[in-house]
Amino acid sequence: MKLILSAGSLYTLPPTQVFEMARDVGFDGMEVIINHDFSGSKSLDHLRSLQEIFPVLSLHAPFFEIDGWGNKIDQLKICAELALNAGVPLINFHPPNWLFFEFKFWNWFKKVDDFQADIGQNGVLITIENMPCLPKFKINPYLLSKIENMIAFMEERNLYMTFDTAHCGSMHTDFLSDFHKFYDSGRMRNIHFSDYGNEQEHLLPGHGALPLTRFLNHLRETGYDHSLVLELSPYEFPEELGMIKETLIEIYDYLCQETKLPSPYSAEG
Repeated sequence: MKLILSAGSLYTLPPTQVFEMARDVGFDGMEVIINHDFSGSKSLDHLRSLQEIFPVLSLHAPFFEIDGWGNKIDQLKICAELALNAGVPLINFHPPNWLFFEFKFWNWFKKVDDFQADIGQNGVLITIENMPCLPKFKINPYLLSKIENMIAFMEERNLYMTFDTAHCGSMHTDFLSDFHKFYDSGRMRNIHFSDYGNEQEHLLPGHGALPLTRFLNHLRETGYDHSLVLELSPYEFPEELGMIKETLIEIYDYLCQETKLPSPYSAEG
């Protein structure tokens, strides 16, 4: 299993600083969310400059408008091309959202025969993410919100999965039964890891209500051998840089202990 830090966890800091911190703590690499730093014609140069600091192991396609990236269809295609050109092995994207009237995206989306061949060109793994419900209303505004429909769609169109613990936990905190359904499909290749509670996503482990230790134990027991991405809100961290790093070390050590990976911070490591 690879332990990865999402750069979005600390998007309030300069990306070079976040990359250096993740490298020093001991993570295996980074997941990069495509943001306004990638607008214009120098996206590849920017990504390669980050790769010189620390490996980029996945890209998260944009979920807002960025200059030069077009609509949701264009964004997914450009993200795949960027990953191919930079040697990034995996990308993740969000499904269409009916609340935002993304019907053009949906009409295109359901016509793709093989996402790995047509979008990933069989050179970068294409994964789709399970999405959260709206706070208070318990309504999921994303298409493919039902587990059975999402699994069937992935199987029919050769699409893999990024499973988000907080998103699944927004439906109900005992999310493990839903996780098992996705896991048993054999389509899971990437996991976004964080806690959920009081209608807040991407909390530090232990700051919400999800059974995350049991979840990690399950990954260990079943031999999950893909990516686990720590994806937190930057507002979960202290303000002082030294304390941010200490917090990352604590979480990294916790992840290692519960998955039985070696850690330089524990007596067992």
